[in-house]
Amino acid sequence: MADNPDTPAAIARRLIRSLDRATLATTLPDAAGPWPYASLVLTATDMDGSPLLLISSIAVHTKNLAAAARSSLLFENTAGLDDPLTGARVTVLGDLTPDNEPRLHRRFIARHPAAALYGNFHDFQIYRMRIERAHLIAGFGRIHWIDATEVIYPARTEWLHDSEAGALEHMNKDHAASIDLYAQNLLELAGSGWSLTGIDPEGADLRRSGSVARLTFPAPVENLDAVRHVFAALAQSAKRGAMSQ
Repeated sequence: MADNPDTPAAIARRLIRSLDRATLATTLPDAAGPWPYASLVLTATDMDGSPLLLISSIAVHTKNLAAAARSSLLFENTAGLDDPLTGARVTVLGDLTPDNEPRLHRRFIARHPAAALYGNFHDFQIYRMRIERAHLIAGFGRIHWIDATEVIYPARTEWLHDSEAGALEHMNKDHAASIDLYAQNLLELAGSGWSLTGIDPEGADLRRSGSVARLTFPAPVENLDAVRHVFAALAQSAKRGAMSQ
C-alpha cells in the first residue's frame, strides 16, 4: 500500500512526477578546484518515481556526470505565485547513470514528443537517478529530509511495464473525449486535444502542446483491471462535472 498522499514523501514524489523539467546540479572539474554547475533539463519518471533524463554525451553536464555521478535535481512548482518562496519544491539527491532499458526511452519520448527528433541519435542516452534522499520545502515551516526508501513508490510496478504502451494507445485512440474531460472537469484545465503520455500505479500524465498535467488516482492501482476501472470511474466523475456546469 502506498503512503498517505499528504505525507512529505508523497508530496515530494507527486512534484517529481508532475513536472517535466528540473534544474540539474553537477560537479564541473576545474584546475583550481571543482565548481557547482547548474543546467536546465527535461525530465520524465520511471514507474516508481525515479527521475529520467535524455541527455547528450557532448553536453557539459553529461561530461560532469561521467566524472562524478553524484548530482541533484531541483523540481519547483512556483510559477504564478506572488511569493515564489511559498511554493513547493524538492531537491532530489542521488547518482545519475546511464540506463539502456528500452521502456525508459519510450516513457521519456511519450512525455516529450519533440525529443523523438533527436532521441535516437547515437550521442543521446537515458540517465536514471538512483535516489539517496530528498529535501522538501512544502510551505512555511514544512521542511523535511526524506530517505530514498520513502521517496520511491513502495509497491511493485513490474505488472505495468509491458502493458503501459498498449494502454496509452487504447486510451488516446478510443477515449480521447474522456481524456479532455479529465483535463477540463477534474483538473480545471482549458482546451481540448489533451493526451495521456504515461500511466503508473499512482496516476497518469497528460500533455497538450507545451502544457503538462498530472491526474492523480483516488487510490493506487495494483493490476490492469484496476487501471481500467479507475479510468472508467474518473470518466463518469468528469461527465457529471460537465453536466453540472
